[in-house]
Amino acid sequence: MTENEQKVDVAIVGGGMVGAALASGLAQHGFEVAVLEQEAPVEFDPVSPPDVRISAIGAASVALLKQLDVWPAVTAMRCVPYRRLETWEWQTAQVSFDAASLGLPELGYMVENSVLQRALWQRLQQQPVRIICPTRLQSLQPVKGGWQLTLDGGQRLNTRLVIGADGANSQVRQMSGIGIRGWNYAQSCMLISVRCEHDAGDTTWQQFTPQGPRAFLPLFDNWASLVWYDSPARIRQLQAMPIPQLQKEVAAHFPVRLGKVTAVAAGSFPLVRRHAIDYVKPGLALVGDAAHTINPLAGQGVNLGYRDVDALINVLSESRLRAEDWASEAVLMRYQRQRQKDNQLMQSGMDLFYFAFSNQLGPLKLVRNLGLMAAQHSGGLKRQALRYALGL
Repeated sequence: MTENEQKVDVAIVGGGMVGAALASGLAQHGFEVAVLEQEAPVEFDPVSPPDVRISAIGAASVALLKQLDVWPAVTAMRCVPYRRLETWEWQTAQVSFDAASLGLPELGYMVENSVLQRALWQRLQQQPVRIICPTRLQSLQPVKGGWQLTLDGGQRLNTRLVIGADGANSQVRQMSGIGIRGWNYAQSCMLISVRCEHDAGDTTWQQFTPQGPRAFLPLFDNWASLVWYDSPARIRQLQAMPIPQLQKEVAAHFPVRLGKVTAVAAGSFPLVRRHAIDYVKPGLALVGDAAHTINPLAGQGVNLGYRDVDALINVLSESRLRAEDWASEAVLMRYQRQRQKDNQLMQSGMDLFYFAFSNQLGPLKLVRNLGLMAAQHSGGLKRQALRYALGL
């Protein structure tokens, strides 16, 4: 093998929140892993305002991050527990979930994406993981016994298993010829970092409006993140506004319970649903957004990615213990069978919510609000739905 050519068990394309977690878990199980990433996450600055991009990390995801020995680094930086979740359209039809009803100390944590990425990156640097960064994937070719990746600069990497953890526009998915089904939603989403007049508390809430939901995510100290769904044209208009003007729009369009806030930063993105027709090929697998993107209505995106990670680590490590060909399609299909149905169920559930609450027909409004009222009083069923969403 030439100096320009290296060999590893597993090459993970994408070292973000999902790819880095998978690399860490596989390294724990003795796999020789390389991670390809375009740019390293920025250093954490404790006095910086929060990242505009926030993830609501559920209990099962926290358990995985603890298992990977990443969670202490997250808590040493910044994260905030949330213990209550409320959603409503009519004030009289409100559904609330709380941690105490499940006997949990919290439902999950609000974590800035940049904090999660930095904590995972630090963990990778403590492990025998080969980090190739900055780099870009130029080509992907099947070869005897696996795949050959050519990187910019001409470096070649031979691997038994290549994993696409490279996001919604995955190069690995495209280069390997895996198709997708999907569509663009008739909404875009804006995230706004705000300072609140009072402590942000430990309740996250969401109000459905005719234009789309408005949500509040509590962060550390007096910081919070607002989520504004609306038509793509309206979100573009908001994005173009200077911050003081955006703040006036927030005051006019968010519920009164928000109180007085000071807008600091904002970012927006279109809402797209994608689902890979296959998650695997011989010696190749997709995880996270490379395999599925979901309407972020219930903040399930990264949690589904972590369920993928957990399932794939288990499948590969158990297969290797049994001395099977762990990179074979037959073994990888076990991962696909576990995850594809679950992801599809969550996607469909979010779509049902999206379409039900996007329609302004009087009878449907009545039905959905009666549905929320029934959900609030459904006891065990409500707890079961919450446990499923938290991955318990």
